[in-house]
Amino acid sequence: MTVTIAVAGKGGTGKTTLSGLLVRHLMNEKGGKILAIDADPSSNLHLVLDLKLSQTVGDIREEARSGVTPGTTRQDFLSYAVRMAVEEGDDFDLLAMGRPEGQGCYCAANHMLRSIIDGINKGYDYVVMDNEAGMEHLSRRTTRDVDYLLLVSDASMRGMVAAETMVGMSKDLEINVKNTFLIVNRVQGKLTPESSTVRAGR
Repeated sequence: MTVTIAVAGKGGTGKTTLSGLLVRHLMNEKGGKILAIDADPSSNLHLVLDLKLSQTVGDIREEARSGVTPGTTRQDFLSYAVRMAVEEGDDFDLLAMGRPEGQGCYCAANHMLRSIIDGINKGYDYVVMDNEAGMEHLSRRTTRDVDYLLLVSDASMRGMVAAETMVGMSKDLEINVKNTFLIVNRVQGKLTPESSTVRAGR
């Protein structure tokens, strides 16, 4: 059964570094098949994991909008292309989501892509997803059906409030998150009383 870990939070708090450390921890301590998903359009996770990146899901989505080979359905094209875009490492694989949608309607393609990626995920023991900064991935329901949602914040009130807001959004959108944890990064000394009152875990 696949264990999915999603890492989220405001920008600049160390989400990508934490995601890379989680992948390394799973490699060294747990074993099994590991898939790292870079859901941040800036696509930096491959640099942390020292793995090349040839193509992203965003690139594939744009190619599909330009047309597919005659005799090939869009579903078949997307399925094949996404699987080919999975970069294989020695101990883990990587799939990068890449750039967000451009102008026009992407609803049908996105629905197909979600189904394809869900199918790929089931082939792994662990999936670690590094999400983009902010809450857009939650509002678009890119992050869903996860076992552990790790909300990363710095010690600022802005970061803490953002984490708390994400917890509320996940409940409002009925995203299936089994466990949520708050990770406060770059703390010097103790948290301020104001920051300590913000509760993101459940």
